Amino acid sequence: MFTKKKEDLPLVLDAKAIQDILSLGRRQTYELLQNPPFHVERIGKRGIIKVSRDAFFNWLEGTAKQG
Repeated sequence: MFTKKKEDLPLVLDAKAIQDILSLGRRQTYELLQNPPFHVERIGKRGIIKVSRDAFFNWLEGTAKQG
């Protein structure tokens, strides 16, 4: 179970952090990140995934801007 406060997390989340927050398996996490409902940056040749903490929690809390 995830017990950290949102404010204690880094400003930029990686796939592992999202996995922990949502209590998902690795495969489910990467399936979500293939076509995410929030902004994701892929960095470098390996496509390392980074997500803004605020954008992620706006989506999670249902306060993401539409359009």
